[in-house]
Amino acid sequence: MADSPVLRSGFAAPSTPTLRTRRARWKDGRLLLGVLLVAMTALAGAKLLSAADDTTAVWAAKRDIPIGTTISGDDLTTMNVRFTSNDAAGQYVAADAELKGLVVTRPINKGEFVPRGAATTKADNERTELPLSIAAGRLPSDTAVGDQVDVWVVPKDQPAAMLWGQVRVVQIDAVKGVAGSSARRQILIGLEKEDLRRLPASLALISNGEPVLIRRGR
Repeated sequence: MADSPVLRSGFAAPSTPTLRTRRARWKDGRLLLGVLLVAMTALAGAKLLSAADDTTAVWAAKRDIPIGTTISGDDLTTMNVRFTSNDAAGQYVAADAELKGLVVTRPINKGEFVPRGAATTKADNERTELPLSIAAGRLPSDTAVGDQVDVWVVPKDQPAAMLWGQVRVVQIDAVKGVAGSSARRQILIGLEKEDLRRLPASLALISNGEPVLIRRGR
């Protein structure tokens, strides 16, 4: 049988077009924006948690507390405070401090954070308090209430002498005077009964020289 005639023309058979996947660019942009928003939210949350943890719990007065009161838990409440420095936080009684036997040495107002200088033990409260004017360069710059110090004096043309050892700092006033060697700090120290025997001789030495505070290890 003869072959069927093949029809020929000048046109090739149409080819099947190649399918190409096109990325939706606008979807990529939205996805990137979403990832950035999630990352920023997570970062902000981490910063908030970090800031929340950067607080110190201190005691605050629930009512007006008069001088001479023996403090109890009923007089106080705890507050979380963000202080600017550890030194600032150290000026107040921490919430984990032992309250037993603490006596108020000056009135504390309702809502006030309890200063370390306003609450002391009964034994400390019975000490004799001696004010000293100390040149700013003759004591550690970060001396704080509650520190134990040795008090020395450097009389003119005489060897240095220790007046008292391991006495407690009861109060510290701000620096007085201009900046430099003339600046002074007013320090209140607590003396035990046995320390009073040396008081007259010590005051005579102080009148002729400069007192120096040496802090014991914290």
